Amino acid sequence: MREHTDPGDGTRPAHELEDSRTLWELLDRRAARTPEAPVLIDAAPSPADDRKLTFGALRDRAERVAAGLHGIGVRPGSRVAWQLPTRIETVVLTFALARIGAVQTPLIPFYRDREVGFALRAAEAEFFAVPGTWRGFDHTAMAHRVSRELPAPPRVFQAYDALPEGDPAVLPAPPADGTAVRWIYWTSGTTSDPKGVLHTDRSLIAAGACLARALRLSTEDVGSMAFPYAHVAGPDYTVMLLLRGFPAVMLEHFSMPGSLDAYRRHGVTVAGGSTAFYSMFLAEQRKEPGHRLLPALRLMAGGGAAKPPELYYEVVREMGCQLTHGYGMTEVPMITMGAPDDTPHNLATTEGRPPEGMEIRIVDGDGTPLPAGRDGAVRLRGEAVCRGYLDAAQTAEVFDRDGFLITGDLGHLTPGGHLVLTGREKDIIIRKGENISAQEVERLLYEHPDVEDVAVIGLPDRDRGERVCAVVQQPAGATPLGLGAVSAYLRAAGLSVHKIPEQLELVEALPRNETLRKVLKYRLREQFSGPAPGQASAR
Repeated sequence: MREHTDPGDGTRPAHELEDSRTLWELLDRRAARTPEAPVLIDAAPSPADDRKLTFGALRDRAERVAAGLHGIGVRPGSRVAWQLPTRIETVVLTFALARIGAVQTPLIPFYRDREVGFALRAAEAEFFAVPGTWRGFDHTAMAHRVSRELPAPPRVFQAYDALPEGDPAVLPAPPADGTAVRWIYWTSGTTSDPKGVLHTDRSLIAAGACLARALRLSTEDVGSMAFPYAHVAGPDYTVMLLLRGFPAVMLEHFSMPGSLDAYRRHGVTVAGGSTAFYSMFLAEQRKEPGHRLLPALRLMAGGGAAKPPELYYEVVREMGCQLTHGYGMTEVPMITMGAPDDTPHNLATTEGRPPEGMEIRIVDGDGTPLPAGRDGAVRLRGEAVCRGYLDAAQTAEVFDRDGFLITGDLGHLTPGGHLVLTGREKDIIIRKGENISAQEVERLLYEHPDVEDVAVIGLPDRDRGERVCAVVQQPAGATPLGLGAVSAYLRAAGLSVHKIPEQLELVEALPRNETLRKVLKYRLREQFSGPAPGQASAR
């Protein structure tokens, strides 16, 4: 492993932190190095209500809360679900549970009865922490409602402003085994029940270390968490804070332009989250092109969804900062990441390179490895990869005979080792027996001046098997697009004729999830499935 100087004290190598066996050990080591340095900044609507927590205070308060949790019966191995927003208390609770050695199952705050009930049952949760009434929804009532349907209802308690505390002397020794499963994260169950993804402290530390190495941030930086902390990106980002010793602004509810004041007053230098976040910042910048939207911002970074190459150049040109994009999933929180000093071409057109310890294998339909430049199925092996799923049958299906995770993504490696994603195996449209990558068509359409956002989907078609449908969100004031104009544009761009959309739908906004704002294509398929419209060509 290469040695990275720890910006926290400038003398000891950072791998001493990266080699921590558990998340609690990592926090304890960081708190010992820089106890007075800030780590979390809770941004409130009013500046007077902002709160800060240092590394030392995070460790000490988490240990007191661990004692309080111990007092209500939480023990090593206890299964604790929590559905909490992005705020200081949530992070304190997670580290308190890590101190005990409990098994945590975070739930996105926007999940409702079906998803919550399924997760509590499948995880066999013994405790369930909720925020009470949050953003107009009574989570406590929902928790009791779904618990009544369970054979062994969990103990429900609120953990928004107040957390139980006690004397740490009652606690057993901290857990020492970082390879035990202590986290159950949930995939987004858009068309079926979600899958419970099994992670260890070490898999989360390995993923966060990848992010920290790639972005090369220092104690002079100020990060930001605009996404739900219950997403697997939560520990991913927090590990980076612990490794590099800088703080992050936490936003309980991200909105534009409402959240901009918090970014400005705390001097955020690193922002992002996903492609949709880049676009939202860019849209605000375009309202005042002569003034920098965020004067301190020097880097946008994220992942979670494909990034059109043109978006990279737009952000760099118009916002005056660098943009690095990465590749991750619930099963592997960080796989590759662009580095700020990489070439513009690589940053625009690839997902970056994998870190040490992450193996990427591109294979053909028979599982045979393919050389650089050849498109195939993406498979992964490394410490950051999950242990599988709660359902053993699902685990058996997702790993190949060499222990590589089958991602469902398609792509290739460049000769320089950068990963290029070209689509999803399930996002391939099969029209008259020919495979069409939705992502390829989306990238071309995104470059059209009257397209603000786009999703390309396959719809059932009696004659073709599937037909290509482009769903377009246009910028304000744009002239409505027609199918003929879109077809002519794509022909001029050199797209093969069989890939050109046969159906065009204009929408005010693409439907997105509440985590990393991914487009919900299943909703678009439900909305627009049916007989082909009369305007569609019959190519």
